[in-house]
Formats: sequence, structure tokens, C-alpha cells
Amino acid sequence: MINKDKPSILFSKSIKQNKKNTIKHALQVHSETVNEKYLGLPVYIGQSKKEAFQYIKEKIWNRIQGWKERLLYKAGKAVSFKAVAQAIPTFAMSCFDLTKTFCDEVSTMICRYWWSQQEKDKMHWVTWEKMLQPKADGGLGFRDLHHFNLAMLAKQVWRLIQNPSSLCDRILKARYFPTSDILNAGVVQGCSYTWRSIVNDIELMKKGMIWRVGDGESINIWNDPWLPRGTTRRVSTVQGLVILNQVSELINLITNQWDDELVRWLFHEDDAAVILVIPI
Repeated sequence: MINKDKPSILFSKSIKQNKKNTIKHALQVHSETVNEKYLGLPVYIGQSKKEAFQYIKEKIWNRIQGWKERLLYKAGKAVSFKAVAQAIPTFAMSCFDLTKTFCDEVSTMICRYWWSQQEKDKMHWVTWEKMLQPKADGGLGFRDLHHFNLAMLAKQVWRLIQNPSSLCDRILKARYFPTSDILNAGVVQGCSYTWRSIVNDIELMKKGMIWRVGDGESINIWNDPWLPRGTTRRVSTVQGLVILNQVSELINLITNQWDDELVRWLFHEDDAAVILVIPI
């Protein structure tokens, strides 16, 4: 059962008071939300992204200030950065694009502390880009926060692809891409900042995705990435007047193997050689 004394509702500034009262009466919700955050995340993202995520910088800064009094040696600082400072924004990064500028500001703050000793500033002997490299390459293995942010959002896109029947996917589909799929979705007027953040990462996902051939019914021969080679993973042969469109039409239904003669006739030699070794 829902405790009707606890829920609150958030309205946009354009909603008139009489409509607010009607909605609250219909939903039996009597209070409007006044909290800026819910479950540790901002409820509303306005025009200023910097202001919305300022609390993350403050959390990291407060932790760093506490470390200064301990006179940590370099190894101790490195562990503190990786386990605490760079882990603080992880939850927000899985839902929002914190922007590259914001991530750079946080990285600069961490970098300054790394080269400082108490209140005295030290020279930065190594660039931050060098420190981001793995230890095997001479770096310190610090996390690139912007790239990590993109990876966390890409993970959300992958979840929507893998679980189309989930409640989250069904709600987003009904709201933002009712006539297409997640990979062809885009920004629509009035969409939330969370959705904008996810859409920005769809193109990143496309750069690394490839179809695994099953029955081939869902794979378009000419537009989808399904060849395990190159960066585009698409056929280089021009479609021309060919009417075949689905990969399933290249498979012999009796043997359940590639139609060797058709593939060699339809595609350039290099495309055909790659296709015929793909396991079905």
C-alpha cells in the first residue's frame, strides 16, 4: 500500500495553481516537493548544469580538505583519489552527462592537490594526460572522468537494448521513440536532461556494436553493421538495383548455411570472403 502522507509532486513553473490543485486532488498527493535532490540526485536540471552538479564538486573538495591534514604520501594519495574522490560522482554519471567542462574542473582540482604539500603549491612535473595512462604505459592509472561518464551512460543504452520489456524501456519508448527503436531515437521537444544524456551516447554505442547473425531477419544487408572487419562493419558493395534487403535472404533455408553462389554473385570479392566465414 502507498502511504499517501509521504508522496510529493513536482510541477514546472508554467503550471497554474488551479491546475496544480486538480492534479494533486486526482492523484491524492497533497504536498509539493521542496527538496533539490532525491536519492542523492538533483530532481530538476535547469539551464545551468554547473549549478545543478555543484554539490558533487563540494563533496570532493570537502574530502580533499580532510586529507590535507594527514600529510599522505604519494601512494596514499593515489589510493584516496581512485577509491574515494573519483568514485563520488559515479552515481550521478550513470544518469546524467556532467559535461566535459565539469569533469575537467574536477580533474584540475584533484591534480592540484596531488602536487601540493599542505598549503604550498608545487610544480606539476607531469601532465594530467600522462597521469591518466595505465601504469604499464608509465602513468598512474587515474580515471578520465569524462570518458568514464560516457561509458556509464553507454551502459544505460545497452540495458535498454538488451531489456526492451523492462518498465524503464517501455516508459521511455512511449514517451520518446514510440515508432522506432532506441538506436534510432533522438532528442524531442521538452525531453528531460536524463534522456538528452542517453541520446548523446547512442552514437558512441553504434561505433562499437555489431550484429551477430542468427536467422538474419532483423539485419539489413546494406545499412546495419554485421561484418566483423574495419570500423564501420558494413558491406562496401553498393546496393544498386538489387532488391534483397535482409541477411536472411542470403541464407539457404534447407542447409541453414550461406548461399555461396548468391553471396559471391551479389558482393565484391572482399565482402563475400568475409561473409562466407561468419558463423550462423
